[in-house]
Amino acid sequence: MEFFCTCNHIPLHVSDTGGGKPAVVLLHGYLETLSVWDDFVTCLEKDYRIIRIDLPGHGLSGTAEINSVDFSAQAIYEALQKQQVRECVIGGHSMGGYTALAFAANYPDAVRGLCLFHSTPNADPPQKQEGRNREIALLREGKLSLVIRQGVPRMFADDNVPRFAEKIQEISEIAEIHNPEGLIACLEGMKRRPDRNEFLASFRKPALFIFGEKDRYISLETAQELSARFPQAQTLWLKNSGHNGFLEEPERTAEGFLKFLSSIDGEREVKN
Repeated sequence: MEFFCTCNHIPLHVSDTGGGKPAVVLLHGYLETLSVWDDFVTCLEKDYRIIRIDLPGHGLSGTAEINSVDFSAQAIYEALQKQQVRECVIGGHSMGGYTALAFAANYPDAVRGLCLFHSTPNADPPQKQEGRNREIALLREGKLSLVIRQGVPRMFADDNVPRFAEKIQEISEIAEIHNPEGLIACLEGMKRRPDRNEFLASFRKPALFIFGEKDRYISLETAQELSARFPQAQTLWLKNSGHNGFLEEPERTAEGFLKFLSSIDGEREVKN
């Protein structure tokens, strides 16, 4: 079912489907909505309760003046409390991964596992902040369509763009519903997000990185450095993916993610 609830003083658009435990929360990335997971969750809903949320500033959800990752994490926590979800496996794509990390840091008792889909614990370096400032300027000039045309295709590996032209068009058309002020609030939030490497190093619950070897946002060198820095986390490498492996290599991504979820189920059975 899909519904709205007021959390952290803004309306959130929520999808809650499937059954079973643990609950799995999936958070989309920048310029996306919860619908980006539609195809991916079909293989999960039989065994898991899947909760997806339009993050603040995106889709049909409301926005704050600045959508910091901690603000968004609090909104998600309140939504889960209203749905009587006491613990979950939380996964986030790109910007959603930053929010998932904030959720895990702020509400550790609510987290059974963490998955970062093409996302990192790093803060924005100055060059990235400058890029976000340029995008904010475009949005304030009313150039949302240009931001979408520039950003969405780059989420895919360069050689995958022709093959996924229809999916790119679909994501782009849905992105047109975004409120530019909400996107600006998210860009400001990402610019200001803290480095969470220290937190992730101390995180003692199951964690999974998913990286695309042809990612145009996260270099292969950066991904390899993170995988080596956090040996306690599992890493799934997608050889033929850019920044959207769950769309570019859905079977391989689903297989790896389901294996991760099964390992968490196994841990629970042993403890019980």
